[in-house]
This record gives sequence, structure tokens and C-alpha cells, in this order.
Amino acid sequence: MSITQELPASPAFGHAKQKPPFDPPKFGGEDLFYLELRRRVEEYFHRSGKKQRDLPRMYVKTFVVLAWFAASYALLVFAAASWWTAAPLAVSLALAMAAIGFNIQHDGAHGAYSKFPWVNKLMALTLDLLGGSSYGWNRKHNVLHHTYANIAGHDDDIDLGFLGRLSPQQPRLKIHRLQHVYLWFLYGLLPLKWQFYDDFRDLLTGRIGGHPFPRPRGWDLAIFLGGKLAFFSLALVIPLFFYPVWTVLGFLLGVTFVQGLALSIVFQLAHCVDEAEFPAPSGDPGRMEAPWAVHQVQTTVNYATGNRLVTWYVGGLNYQIEHHLFPRICHLNYPAIAPLVEQTCQEFGISYKAHPTFIAALASHYRQLRQMGLPERPAADCWRSS
Repeated sequence: MSITQELPASPAFGHAKQKPPFDPPKFGGEDLFYLELRRRVEEYFHRSGKKQRDLPRMYVKTFVVLAWFAASYALLVFAAASWWTAAPLAVSLALAMAAIGFNIQHDGAHGAYSKFPWVNKLMALTLDLLGGSSYGWNRKHNVLHHTYANIAGHDDDIDLGFLGRLSPQQPRLKIHRLQHVYLWFLYGLLPLKWQFYDDFRDLLTGRIGGHPFPRPRGWDLAIFLGGKLAFFSLALVIPLFFYPVWTVLGFLLGVTFVQGLALSIVFQLAHCVDEAEFPAPSGDPGRMEAPWAVHQVQTTVNYATGNRLVTWYVGGLNYQIEHHLFPRICHLNYPAIAPLVEQTCQEFGISYKAHPTFIAALASHYRQLRQMGLPERPAADCWRSS
């Protein structure tokens, strides 16, 4: 089956039937760039004979990551006898949990893992095992973020509330002057927020980031509640049979902090950096100047694509441009199609942005946080200093 057939025309990527209930901005112009790019990528798979999904290497990778998670958990809970053995095991467990999210859950949720929907669903459910909600993620990430990347008020991934300012269209508060310092700590607490608060709030209110969404019912509700029960059992109930409550809570906080820091940094480096654009809709109803695919490239930045270890661990999320354009292709294919994407961007005059290393991207995110926290200078002051 061709890419053109498998990738829906709707930018919601495989969720075309789920139309946002709010009034979304419209993307302008005929997307000739995307049509040509899809043709070239489809031709590549046809010519090479490679599969877009159901890759044997992905099944092996899944086994390795899940075995890493299971071994880290078992050794930490049942074998660790001292803090100097428990601490590295806790870090290992946290990194394994993040790896499940980057690789298994993420590909499954996007339908990029397999051509069989039940396999994708099963892999997406690993997020519920980690305490999140695969149902809520589908709406928050697949629909809102992947359609309206970096558009304030529509992309919930850049909405930190009053605690942070990631877009120039968001209001600046005095506290944001120090966000380049304190947000790194809050990144580590992010999993606790969605495990213990956000998912339940969204369920009760029927809203995500201010946007209505259908509450889970039937099997979706059963999976939501069953996933929470499984997570709380693994994180709290089972360890409490062996350790004091304060030890369990302390290690829960430590594992959560490392996991949250890893998850947040990997995702932030793709969109919240100096080079990423934050375009705003104009007019009523709001319209974006660029076509949808061009918008995805403008708002996204790759990083460390030459580092095989980074690419393996983050599930190809360092190839974020390719992921936003082809989210239903398994991430193991991104290094192969990246040259096609970059070449097509150059031919259409679209800037293809990438940081050479992970550290360079990290520094760019730090600068962006600091810049967004600074007060805007009046035009007259800018003229005098020039």
C-alpha cells in the first residue's frame, strides 16, 4: 500500500475522523511541497523493497527495552539491599521507562509500529503501564500537537500555564524571568502531574488544555482505570510490602524525576529552541500563512542525527522533522528518508534546520527559555542600542 493511501489527507495523521471540536486555524495554500515529498518517499520504499512498519528490528528493540525495564524493576524492588545499589537501579528504571515512551508507545500510538491496528493499540497501551493515559495522549499529542505545532492556544505541548512561557504569543509574567533556571526542576516533576492529576482532571472535565474532548467510555474507560491500577500497584503497593513508606515515596520521586527530565528534554529540543518558529494565525477565522507541511518544517528542528546512540534511545525523535511529516512510518526508517526530506526542502526554498549535537540543541533550548522570559524592549530602546 502506498504512502499516499496510508497517510490521510487530514493533518491529524491517521485520526482523520477525530475533528477538533474547537475552532482551529486553517492552513493556507496548495501543499505542492508535501505532494512531491510524499511521492519521493513512496518511490524510495517501492524501489528499495523496505517496509514502512512491522520491522523485525523494531520487535527486537521492543524486547530489549521491555527486558531492560523488567530487570531494573525486579532488581530494585526485590534485590537491592543498600542505597548505593538501589540508586543506580532507580536511574536505570527511570531511563528504561522513558525509552518505552520514546520507542514503543510512541510508534504504537501513531500507528507506525505495525499494519495491524491491534498491535499498534497494544504497544500504545504501554503508556498506561507507565501511569499515563493512551486515550488522552491520542487527543493531546496526535491531534493537537501534530496538527498545530507551536501555535499558541492550540498546541497543548507548549502550554505550561503560568509556570512557563515558551511562545512569544503567550503572556509574560515576572516569574518567567527565571524560567531558564527553575523549569529544569519542574520538568522532572511532569510525570507526577499527569499520573496523579492531569489524566483524572481531563476525565472529569472532558477538556484538555481548554479544548473539549470526548471522555473515555466502555473499554476505553476500563483501560484507563486498569492502567492506573496497574501503575499504582507497581509503583506503590508492591514496594510497600518490602520497604517503609518513606523509602518507597523517596524512590518513586527519584525515578519520576529522572524519567520526567529525560522525557521533557527530548521533546522540548525539537520545538522549543532558538531556530524553531512560532507562527500565529491571522484574520477571523484564523488562517496560517504556510501550508500544513511547510508549517511542520518551520516549527521543528532536528538534532544529533549523526549520533547512533541518541537515535536508538530516543526512538528517532531527534529526526523530528521526518516524524512530523511521516508519523505513521516506523522511526527506524527516519535516517534513510531524511536526505530525501532535506533535499526536497532545499529545492522548495524551505529551511531544514538541525543541531549537530545533543549539547548544541540543549544550549539552544536554554537560550530560548531565557529569551522568552525577558521583558520585551520598546522599539525606541532597540533603535538607540543599534
